[in-house]
Amino acid sequence: MNLDHVKIEELNAENWYDCCGLEVEPSQSKYIESNAVSIAQSKFEPTLKPYAICFEEKVVGFLMYNSVQEELEGNWIYRIMIDKDYQGKGIGKAATKLMISEMAKQPNIKKLVVGYHPENKGAHNLYASLGFIDNGDRFGKEMAVVKNVNE
Repeated sequence: MNLDHVKIEELNAENWYDCCGLEVEPSQSKYIESNAVSIAQSKFEPTLKPYAICFEEKVVGFLMYNSVQEELEGNWIYRIMIDKDYQGKGIGKAATKLMISEMAKQPNIKKLVVGYHPENKGAHNLYASLGFIDNGDRFGKEMAVVKNVNE
């Protein structure tokens, strides 16, 4: 599988509906909002930046981040999901790297933060492999991990 074929593109009139049809494994659904809810949220919070994740020109995932600082003096990654039929192939990690590069272009960005349920081992392994550190920060039922942009 050629991960050079993984791209992220801003959500637009051509790809938003495809994102709404994507699904995670049933065991993962308790950890993440639907893409439709996330897309709606982005329309009411203009600092949220939604993207389609494409592999070989097909929409296979969705991600969204905030372009302004929030808690922990960081810019938060709100969503990353890969459709159940494309999981376990490295697409999520490749797309996350692309998103980190995109986020790092923003002025005055120092830290990236992502929250997830502690039982979500897939998310934990992904973020740990990309250098996110658990400093013990917790928000409700979620843990938050942090990555300094300069690292």
